Amino acid sequence: MRKTIVSATIALVAAVSVAAPSYACDDSYGYEPQCFIKKVKSYDYYGDVVIRKIKVCN
Repeated sequence: MRKTIVSATIALVAAVSVAAPSYACDDSYGYEPQCFIKKVKSYDYYGDVVIRKIKVCN
């Protein structure tokens, strides 16, 4: 009886350890965001031109 319980526990742990990583990769569905750098021109308080670089991802 004890050997059966121990072997069933080992089999359950092995099945869960294999199943857990397979669920972890299903969240992204192969999607990678496309990012680029955008330059934004604005003016400060004194009227000087300020160019900022902003990273934009979609």
